[in-house]
Amino acid sequence: MRRRHVHLAFAAVSLAFAGLATWEGARLLEAGRVNAAISGARPVDAASDLPQARFMRASALAASGDYEEALGIFRALGREASPPLANDALYNAGNLQLREALKEGPNAAVRALPMIELAKQSYRMVLRRDPEHWDARYNLERALRLAPEIEEPSIPRIRRDAEERVMSTLQSTRGALP
Repeated sequence: MRRRHVHLAFAAVSLAFAGLATWEGARLLEAGRVNAAISGARPVDAASDLPQARFMRASALAASGDYEEALGIFRALGREASPPLANDALYNAGNLQLREALKEGPNAAVRALPMIELAKQSYRMVLRRDPEHWDARYNLERALRLAPEIEEPSIPRIRRDAEERVMSTLQSTRGALP
């Protein structure tokens, strides 16, 4: 009886490890597919089903100067991809927008204000998803220095004469000062 329990336990552990090995094998095949797509072994288009390949394509487009298409891919990945890749895509979109805004130099920041605002929006989206993303924090601070946010002026409270003439209902005695 005892021998039977040991064999059943061994079979259960073997099945568990076989399932784990199968799962790891599937992950290895997926990683190989992603690496082949990124390395250029097969052509990658913008509608590729691999988010990592689309990210690589957008990075290559940004490096070659195709701002609009790269930004579109980064934005789409920010909405559709898994959280770590989506955060990286939004961060890169913000960097791309900030670089485009500063293309003419920091003195032209007033003309590039809409691009800086879009970059700040991208960095804030990253920080909402991952508050510990220090690169996004730094770049958001940099963008805020270029285009500080203007607070709305506070509306002063209008005092009424009746409020100023309110008397206390507390009874107290008037004492002389020492």
